Amino acid sequence: MNWVKIIHILAVMGWMTSIFAVPRALIYWKREWARLGDFGPLGDLTIRLYRFSSGLAVIAIATGLWLAFAVWGFDPWVHLKLALVALLALHYLWTGVLVRRGRRGVFRESDLFLRIFNEISVLIVIAILWAVVVKPF
Repeated sequence: MNWVKIIHILAVMGWMTSIFAVPRALIYWKREWARLGDFGPLGDLTIRLYRFSSGLAVIAIATGLWLAFAVWGFDPWVHLKLALVALLALHYLWTGVLVRRGRRGVFRESDLFLRIFNEISVLIVIAILWAVVVKPF
């Protein structure tokens, strides 16, 4: 079962990279679009990073559910972790909406909104880590 944990941790690490980087990249992509009036390299990088991490998200969630069922037996703390991961996944999907809009050159959100949006994911990840380490229930 250790190999499942290793795959889970690796996939989570990759997914987290995107969760933290893509909202920040959107800020710079928005500025690049305003400067160039067209699609530039930051847009390409942002799209590729989001697309790559989508597969990692699926692997992280699948192996996490496997561990929840086979190893942890859905202890009460696991329910909290899964709820927080679902919240993080919704955040990630919303990020995808912003990326798809960016492909069309539509950047509705302000830099401040995107910065706060980025920090929300950090708070959710801290809560997940707390649930996993402390196992409060």
